[in-house]
Amino acid sequence: MEQTEHKQEILDRRYMRMAQIWAENSYCQRRQVGALIVKNKMIISDGYNGTPAGFENVCEDEHGLTKPYVLHAEANAITKIARSSNSSEGATMYVTASPCIECAKLIIQAGIKRVVYAEKYRLEDGLELLKRSGIEVIYLNPENE
Repeated sequence: MEQTEHKQEILDRRYMRMAQIWAENSYCQRRQVGALIVKNKMIISDGYNGTPAGFENVCEDEHGLTKPYVLHAEANAITKIARSSNSSEGATMYVTASPCIECAKLIIQAGIKRVVYAEKYRLEDGLELLKRSGIEVIYLNPENE
């Protein structure tokens, strides 16, 4: 492995660990997901799955199903960027679960150029869309630590 590739993998693993810790902020019972947006080795945004601001921190209904208005970690991180003076153009997103198709669309529109994810989701249409748009997609198996 080339020196710069090795350094990048070390950074990728470090930021992924941070995203996993950030996921612990989620109140969701079914799955806690964390996301970081990194540009020039700086975390410019973060997010975790949860309800919109001002809503009660309960993600599931009485049947254990996720409420339809729960935001994904990627959407929270991207919308946080929109409210700041930062730009996600050319950034890397670290997310603990592979993006769904809705989040993939947001990632593309946000100008993010790299997505590093840890957990494979059963549907891969989000990953396929990212690849089709030219975004570098990297699976980082957390078991290989």
